[in-house]
Order: sequence, then structure tokens, then C-alpha cells
Amino acid sequence: MIAEKSPPLVLIDVQGVGYEVDVPMSTFYNLPGLGEKVTLLVHQVVREDANLLYGFLTAEERATFREVVKISGIGPRTALSILSGLSVSDLAGAVTRQEGARLQKVPGIGKKTAERLLLELKGKLGAELPGVGASVATDAQADIVQALMALGYNEKDAAAALKKLPPDVGVSEGIKLALKSLG
Repeated sequence: MIAEKSPPLVLIDVQGVGYEVDVPMSTFYNLPGLGEKVTLLVHQVVREDANLLYGFLTAEERATFREVVKISGIGPRTALSILSGLSVSDLAGAVTRQEGARLQKVPGIGKKTAERLLLELKGKLGAELPGVGASVATDAQADIVQALMALGYNEKDAAAALKKLPPDVGVSEGIKLALKSLG
């Protein structure tokens, strides 16, 4: 049962024992109200000075969290920040397309950390996580989106325009068609 909610911390009452669980914002926003039952998938970190719990609503989020914390220099707090700033499918897509700039938009992620994440996570996200591979665009589609963003369109508009294009369209033709649909 949820006893208290204070982002990113949730106090879970389990038969009279309270557990403080840190959750990414994606999980926090989808939690039920106070006093309601909830089931969280938990990752426990045991340190000399603390026993820390990190909770997730989906197995995909927890699996991604575990992959991210395996990377040297990336701790649980940074991993939570990444999952709060990007959905699992967005992170997998950014890694597949090697979009370091996308990762740098997450607070606390600089250029070097983004490059390390892209290098270490390449081939590890998407293939093992169900439902993620389907959202990853082809190289041509990624190039079209990047071109539209370079022209000043936001990512949401670029993605919407991409959905209207034929799946096998080339980059230059795709950009022209996308610009027509956006214009």
C-alpha cells in the first residue's frame, strides 16, 4: 500500500513495515493514489552505510536500470535520472541511432557520459527488452528525423511526419515528403 509519495521517493507499507523506495518519474506518475495497493519490481543495492531500494512498475524499466548501472561511473541515481528523462523505448532508440545529444538533455548527463552510455549499451538495449525493437527506426528514418530537427522542427513533429512516410523511402525523398506534410 502506498503510504506517502514525495518524488522520487515512495513510502510503501508492507503489512505494517514501511519501505522507502526510489522510483523514476515514469513510474511515479503512473502510481495509484495514497492508501491504494501497488506492486513494484524492486532492485536492491546494499552498501556499507545503506540498504537502498529502487522500484519500477515494468520489467522493462527494471532491466534497463540494471543494464545502465553496470556501466562504470553510472550509479543508481544517474540511472533513475535517465529513466525519468527518457522512456525505455526512447533510450533504446537513442542508443541504436547513437544520438548522444538526446542523452545529454537528461540532467546530469554530459557529453562524455552520453558517449560512454552509447558505447556500453550498444547491442544491449532493444534486443533483450520486449516491445522495444519495434520502435527503433531504420537508419534512413533516423536521418530524416535528424534533418527535420536541424531545420528547427521539434522531435514530436518530426516523428509525426515520419509516420506518414512510406517505410522504404530514401533520405532525400523522405525529407521532401516530410517537409510537405509539415508545411
